[in-house]
Amino acid sequence: MAEADDVYMGYAGRDEIVEHLNALLEAERAGAKVALASSRMPATRTYTSLMRTVRADEARWCAMLAEQITRLEAAPSRKTGAFREKALAIADPFDRLAFLNRGQAWVVRKLEEMLPRVRDEQLHGALKEMLESHRQNIQSAAVLLNAENAAR
Repeated sequence: MAEADDVYMGYAGRDEIVEHLNALLEAERAGAKVALASSRMPATRTYTSLMRTVRADEARWCAMLAEQITRLEAAPSRKTGAFREKALAIADPFDRLAFLNRGQAWVVRKLEEMLPRVRDEQLHGALKEMLESHRQNIQSAAVLLNAENAAR
């Protein structure tokens, strides 16, 4: 009955939340794989360090999302988002980073859309932390991309 009350009040129901969380999980899994592969590319130390940081963050958020989906008594998706193949097709490390940053921005938009509709305090807190982490990674990547573009 509480879920019906939440939905009536404008909050997302369990099924909608699980659907959003699984979409984010698939995107984060793709991001983690892209960052891992990118960290092995010949590039600057700063680039490699950033990719390792992004990969660790993406893996952390994959674990959090899977945990929250399980807590909601649903099955975490085992799929990897299509973003992975698109990103890995980009040969230049800095072009790939720019593409990865657009993917991070997509996650930020999805979180910003979703957060006002999440009533569960534990989930809300975890998603807000994920949002801030993605914003920080976007900023770090933008600084690196600006420096690289200035050097070209």
